[in-house]
Amino acid sequence: MSKDKIDETTKKNKKGKLRERFLKVVLLVLIIFLINLYIILRILYEGDNFTVTLDSEFGKESNLKIYENLDKKLERTFLRSEDIDFLSDISINWIPADIHNQGEGSHNGPHFIAYTFYVENEGKETINYWKMIEIDNVARDVDKAIRVMIYRNDEERVIYAKPNSITGQPEEGTIPFKDDKTVMLEATENFKSGDLDKYTVVIWVEGDDPDCTNDLIGGRIDMHMTLTEEHIAEDN
Repeated sequence: MSKDKIDETTKKNKKGKLRERFLKVVLLVLIIFLINLYIILRILYEGDNFTVTLDSEFGKESNLKIYENLDKKLERTFLRSEDIDFLSDISINWIPADIHNQGEGSHNGPHFIAYTFYVENEGKETINYWKMIEIDNVARDVDKAIRVMIYRNDEERVIYAKPNSITGQPEEGTIPFKDDKTVMLEATENFKSGDLDKYTVVIWVEGDDPDCTNDLIGGRIDMHMTLTEEHIAEDN
């Protein structure tokens, strides 16, 4: 084989190796990009959820216990509903009237979150406790049309919503959010030893809300409920 042919073959081999290295680098960069994209999308579009946290008074033993199952009282300080893929607008009429008696823990339906849990005073003293629901994350202003419905024991349901963005008036049949990020803040007083409260929280996007427009498509929301114990000062 002549020297010219050897040099030409050597050049072709070098070009082939450079091309192979280039393709490997491009493939590696593409894989890293796709992994990062997956992580970002997972963070942005992870399913909507609802959590409950027990916050006992600082420096004192907690009397309150929270759990999901009345027959198996697995006590925790943190409860979490199962994620729902996405909330699409529905009507309150699509939610069963007895949703608060249809299960324990997560019993979500098509496009709504439903979560049932229990609060019990296992201490020896009578206490008060505060319950607060706050919005953690919201995208595309979906909170403008969100509804938060709460059943406490066998009492009549209470529905919370943001006021109408145009009139500033409460939406029909609802109690306005306490502020822009706080859905509600209420106290339960004289909660005696052995007392038990059952809560069912239902969250959905109300399709009949005037603020429920196409601009909300692709939105999401995360909320949490905090239960804070308050010891009652004893009279001397």
